Amino acid sequence: MKLFGVTDVGRHRKDNQDSFVFRELDGAALLLVCDGMGGAQAGSVASSVAVETFSAFVEERFAQGPRDDPEWWEDTLAEACAQANQKVFELAQANPEYRGMGTTLVAALALPGESYVVNVGDSRCYLLENGMIRQVTVDHSLVQLLVDRGEITPDQARVHPQKNLITRALGPDIDAECDGYICPLAAGEFLLLCSDGLVNTVTDQEMLSEILRGQGLEQSLKRLLQIAREHGAPDNVTAVLLEVV
Repeated sequence: MKLFGVTDVGRHRKDNQDSFVFRELDGAALLLVCDGMGGAQAGSVASSVAVETFSAFVEERFAQGPRDDPEWWEDTLAEACAQANQKVFELAQANPEYRGMGTTLVAALALPGESYVVNVGDSRCYLLENGMIRQVTVDHSLVQLLVDRGEITPDQARVHPQKNLITRALGPDIDAECDGYICPLAAGEFLLLCSDGLVNTVTDQEMLSEILRGQGLEQSLKRLLQIAREHGAPDNVTAVLLEVV
């Protein structure tokens, strides 16, 4: 497996509240993106604490877990979300300047043959396979609810004035609900995790085209950042990419 990740403050924000990590784990890989909220300092604290807590928990469990038990890994990622939520929530309660802070989270644990994906909020995971791109996760957002109800189309959701309102996050409440997915992985396929700063400025087709150019993970992600900035990049932009080789 090959891994790379990038982040950019964007063209209008003074601070970068996104955090990410990508790590190899003895034949497997962990990818994670968080997009913080609650003011510049609080947002960056929430996202970085969530990344650190989530990744530390998964790495500890990875050394113990059976590689071939889907329930084990689904439970591991769900518990990692709970641990990250508790840590962010406790910090917010203990520090008035952090009160109300939170973060989105999308993570993938890639093992040979398949990956386990979890999300809270509107940061996304995409699978690129057979020359196509597919969104694995479902956003926890107001516009997604409107799309589900048939009130707006996915294209309208991209430009909706309330597209940044999320319905779930880690940190604001004592409990947080996450969604989990099992995603088969084969050689030649890619997993892309990203914050909404990329989703809102770069189309799915542009993501697919740049990654399939074959110029390598680093160059592909740098091109996507460039496209996001060319399209205005009003928010922080973060992406982590995995290639199965």
